[in-house]
Amino acid sequence: MPLSHLKFNQNFIDTLPADSISDNYPRQVYKTSYSLTQPETFSNPKLIAYSLDAAAQLDINKSACQSKRFEEVFSGKNLLDGMKPYAMCYGGHQFGNWANQLGDGRAISLGDLTNSKSRKFCLQLKGAGATPYSRSGDGYAVLRSSIREFLCSEAMHYLGVPTTRALSLSLSGEKVYRDMMYDGNGDYEPGAIVCRTAPSFIRFGNFEILAARQELDLLKDLADFTINQHFSHLGKPCKEVYIKWFKEICKTTADMIVHWMRVGFVHGVMNTDNMSIHGLTIDYGPYGWLEDYDPDWTPNTTDASYHRYAYGQQAHIAHWNLVQFANSIYPLIEDTDELQKVLDFFGDYYLFESNKMMAQKLGWLNFKGESDDKIIKELLKILTLVETDMTLFFRNLAKLNHDINYKNIPDCLLDAYYSENDLNTNYIQKMSKWINSYINRCKEDNISQKDRAKNMNLINPKYVLRNYLAQLAIDKAHNQDYSMIHELLEVLKNPYTSQKGKDSFAQKRPDWAKDKAGCSMLSCSS
Repeated sequence: MPLSHLKFNQNFIDTLPADSISDNYPRQVYKTSYSLTQPETFSNPKLIAYSLDAAAQLDINKSACQSKRFEEVFSGKNLLDGMKPYAMCYGGHQFGNWANQLGDGRAISLGDLTNSKSRKFCLQLKGAGATPYSRSGDGYAVLRSSIREFLCSEAMHYLGVPTTRALSLSLSGEKVYRDMMYDGNGDYEPGAIVCRTAPSFIRFGNFEILAARQELDLLKDLADFTINQHFSHLGKPCKEVYIKWFKEICKTTADMIVHWMRVGFVHGVMNTDNMSIHGLTIDYGPYGWLEDYDPDWTPNTTDASYHRYAYGQQAHIAHWNLVQFANSIYPLIEDTDELQKVLDFFGDYYLFESNKMMAQKLGWLNFKGESDDKIIKELLKILTLVETDMTLFFRNLAKLNHDINYKNIPDCLLDAYYSENDLNTNYIQKMSKWINSYINRCKEDNISQKDRAKNMNLINPKYVLRNYLAQLAIDKAHNQDYSMIHELLEVLKNPYTSQKGKDSFAQKRPDWAKDKAGCSMLSCSS
């Protein structure tokens, strides 16, 4: 089926006011939510990967994905009828400080469409050139970061984590200069473009910038548009509906963070401009997967001193970001008490869902309160004592024999440790004591060990996009070998199921990757 069957609408730009200046140069943009911006027409783009499942959501079939037209459209070289590209204006708090105007500096939305099942999608190109919000940047993205975004978007989807999707990954055909570690040793890298999809790319920062500038009429227009388009089930916009809307955003944000914690994902740059009003993981920059269980670990070199966005801080930061969002929509509600009630709800709801999630990871039918909380906290404390692979530990916990009273660490768990030499007598005593208390708790549930293991394997993945695997795919791609991108995409489609011949994708981080750039920490440079 040709791409011409796709019918685009422009509700966002038809409803909200446009930037009055049509020229594309960096500047402060006032009293608008977007600027019309054309993607750069690269002379020789090349499609190197696409997600057939993401395409199917848009009613695009395999033959269309393999067409020259697809390659040209989703690299920005040519547009389909009805596309009217634009870049959004938004602000945000970055690392806890107000950064004023930010905006789509290297992202250009092509337009919205509704699929055959009445689901709404916005299509957006990342890395397709400069916009009025690019500041000192060039609007491009490099291949390494684009591979990471493409693969992680899809990996998260198959893990069941709320996320934007990645439709395609293309080379731009140009070279882009980047200083990856901000150390003065920059180089030219292959440029790339990712086409990503979401119901919309509206963020907390879209509202923050309008509140900060006291553009309150536009603030209301944007909120009403967002509710009418994406939260219409809440009713017509009014004070009560604004509160319901805020509560739903708090709920979906909490759900997202619970899933991050479940699979060991660390976003790395939880600025308010990177928070979706749909509760979706958005903007895969210096993210990482928690290999060694370390709640204080951050993948972001910019955050190396303060660890603001570390794994164990993500729920706290989500709450902080929601407070900033509440401040931005306060002029619509003018009721501090009601907003505070919703923020309190976030904390209570997150704790409830987090406890339920941890009970499921441990194979329990439900969370029983203080006694279970004690077992969970003790485990998480023990896991920090020696270098322990989080994914392998929880996956292999399902293999425990519940008919044994353990005095040593069972063989099924040994694979989760990076160095068995670290397992001294004191640690072995602590862990074996915990294992026995855990088994006793498991016996309180009236289910078989086989059924428990089955349940655990549905929530504890075997395959995640380990940092070193992504880097191996990047290294090969820099030598024009894109095979590992495709192989990883296929493996990560079934993260909870053992796959024949794919054990190498479920192994601990190798020693060479412990301190290697791209595997241990990354910068925001992309």
